[in-house]
Amino acid sequence: MGYKVVVVGATGNVGREMLNILAEREFPVDEIVALASRKSLGTEVSFGDKTLTTKDLDTFDFTGWDMALFAVGSEATKKYAPKAAEAGCVVIDNSSLYRYDPDIPLIVPEVNPDAIEQYSNKNIIANPNCSTAQMVVALKPLHDRAKIKRVVVSTYQSVSGSGKDAIDELWNQTKGMYVPGQEVAPSVYPKQIAFNVIPHIDVFMDSGDTKEEWKMIAETKKIVDPSIKVTATCVRVPVFVGHSESINIEFEDFLDEDEAREILRTAPGILVVDKREDGGYVTPVECVGDFATFISRIRQDVTIENGLNLWCVSDNLRKGAALNAVQIAELLGRRVLKKG
Repeated sequence: MGYKVVVVGATGNVGREMLNILAEREFPVDEIVALASRKSLGTEVSFGDKTLTTKDLDTFDFTGWDMALFAVGSEATKKYAPKAAEAGCVVIDNSSLYRYDPDIPLIVPEVNPDAIEQYSNKNIIANPNCSTAQMVVALKPLHDRAKIKRVVVSTYQSVSGSGKDAIDELWNQTKGMYVPGQEVAPSVYPKQIAFNVIPHIDVFMDSGDTKEEWKMIAETKKIVDPSIKVTATCVRVPVFVGHSESINIEFEDFLDEDEAREILRTAPGILVVDKREDGGYVTPVECVGDFATFISRIRQDVTIENGLNLWCVSDNLRKGAALNAVQIAELLGRRVLKKG
């Protein structure tokens, strides 16, 4: 006996990836439905070797369905997620709407699986921000060994994090650089993204941080440990898929780089590729389509006491969004619902 699963926002980048990963990981599905807004109604999407035709989110009855993976924005989530939850369908939400609600668990299964028990508070589970998800997978096993005091992270985030229009903007701007008369002005981003980097993701806050930077700080504290100090600078780069992060960590206790490397090698969800030679590290191009979070460039930071540097790369559409949601669904099934 398997699960009755709903994928909300099935025509978007993350929704399609959720369907792909559910099929790839052979999630025990008895029945699955793909939901979309009315403008995308009737669009066909793939689920393994099957083709699903999207149904109308606005009129769908969630009664009798086990879980719903939401891959829509906060406004649509605010309208439809409570309906699903009240109907007895557990919501796994990829938007930012519920991440900071103290009654709703924010989960990365490799990091804080026990938080799944809190799902019953509101029948909703939150999926973290893509940049946070890959970072906390790397931080948690190191924190368990030497206790992290402070993290300084700079991100290099791909345009797929902004959706299909951003992917098209990078593609068309890049082509337009070489074809006179076909130049493309910025519309998704405030400045040109082709052959450029933009130190601005999400809106600016009064502190001078962007909302993306604030998310990384708040979510790391909620998922790993509220005592960890985090400062972030989030940058959009002209890469289609795959987020990269340069992470500087200060520990309470000394942690040797070799021991850190071995800890990370055995940690769930991580692949260490760390050779001190040309090409002995992972870049975004190589992580696309992979489930793992890749760690490279592990080395001591001698400028601070108990410091370590590392490079972290992951497919943001997978681990940062769709994969993590499916892993939460697997955890929910294994620990709580116990079907399939």
